[in-house]
Amino acid sequence: MQTETIAAIATAAGTAGVGIVRISGEQAAEVAGRVFSSPSGKEPGRYKTHTVHYGYVHDDGQPVDEALLILMRAPHSFTAEDTVEIQCHGGSFLVRRVLETVLKHGARLAEPGEFTKRAFLNGRIDLSQAEAVMSLIQSQNEYAWKASLNQLKGRVSEEIGELRAEILYQAAFLESALDDPEHISLEGYNEKLYPHLQKLEERLCRLIASFDNGRLMREGIKTVIIGKPNAGKSSLLNLLAGEERAIVTEVAGTTRDILEETVLLDGIPLRILDTAGIRHTEDLVESIGIERALHHVKDADMILYVADALAGFDENDEQIWRHICEKQVIVLINKSDLLDQEQADERLSALAAQLPKERRDEPPILFSAKDGDGLEALADELKKRFFFGGLSWDESVVITNVRHKNLLKEALESLRLVEKSIEDQMPEDFYSIDLMDAYKRLGLILGEEIEDDLVDEIFRRFCMGK
Repeated sequence: MQTETIAAIATAAGTAGVGIVRISGEQAAEVAGRVFSSPSGKEPGRYKTHTVHYGYVHDDGQPVDEALLILMRAPHSFTAEDTVEIQCHGGSFLVRRVLETVLKHGARLAEPGEFTKRAFLNGRIDLSQAEAVMSLIQSQNEYAWKASLNQLKGRVSEEIGELRAEILYQAAFLESALDDPEHISLEGYNEKLYPHLQKLEERLCRLIASFDNGRLMREGIKTVIIGKPNAGKSSLLNLLAGEERAIVTEVAGTTRDILEETVLLDGIPLRILDTAGIRHTEDLVESIGIERALHHVKDADMILYVADALAGFDENDEQIWRHICEKQVIVLINKSDLLDQEQADERLSALAAQLPKERRDEPPILFSAKDGDGLEALADELKKRFFFGGLSWDESVVITNVRHKNLLKEALESLRLVEKSIEDQMPEDFYSIDLMDAYKRLGLILGEEIEDDLVDEIFRRFCMGK
């Protein structure tokens, strides 16, 4: 356990009627006793664990605020240390005043993430669960929240633990056989080990493959809206955002710079970028806007290509397709509200026929950015492209952390080296080296044998008070 007693504000400044100052460490109750008094006159050090007490925070006899004090004794607290939470009235000045009083009387200001770091160092949670805490706080949609909560509950830890146990069993058997060949035979072991390795690799591959969905859940699908001027790109952004984010006029080339908005479409997180209309122009500012649009296309997860239902394709469309031909593209035939059903069907067929040959099996969606017709079809297509047709949640493990993904890939490579050694009929001690390397890589996900500098770097990204 850590020896210093730390304190910090645990609530966002000025956003609620109640503010919380958290104190953790061996002297937490003693420090609280110097700044808090209750009508009963009992010192906080004599309170029972997990009890709530009414009283006043004071600074050298001067009242600071009316408050509630909650005491949690080690190891039954978030940090696994003695912990005190003082609940005072909200408001930036008042909560800071309570914190200053606590710091004046024996605590030091906690570093970002230090409470969670102590929970990890004291063995209450492993490193993957600690990282899930920050992911949970930063969740911006239901799927990111559920993935983070699953990780915090230990599902990633359980999966990694099972993989490590299987690898350790095989490595231990090999070591025992090499140390005591008279009693433990390795005859035929290669043939038994090989299928075990393949099963382990399949599980690792599934976890690595889940990262793409995990990233999209966490960050949102980077979606670039592209098309010719006046096709309705800005109207589409406004529709998805639910407000007038972009200026919409009949003047071609109104959008010059990139407008970005994060939205949920039927639960799907999208990072939408509205861009300048693509066309040949001599206007310097508009040209810069077009260059920026094409730059964002390069690293987009999805392109929403907006075409005007009233106009045909031309050389500007050909220019656009050259830049987006290798990307995920959904074509929206916009302004369907200006057509009757017969005209709409006719235009849809005509424009679909003008698409590049390799895209004709991806039929465009008839759309109206004015009244929202086609939104449901767009959501369904996004689910089909990115989430295999649906976003229903189950308890399967989803990797959302790039550090975890990289370590899983390293562990997979080590297991493949064992396979290669078997195929090349190398001595069995080669297997043990690579098996233990895979075991170590997976252990780093949980925080075992991890360097102090990396631990400090991970927790430095946390917010204050957590």
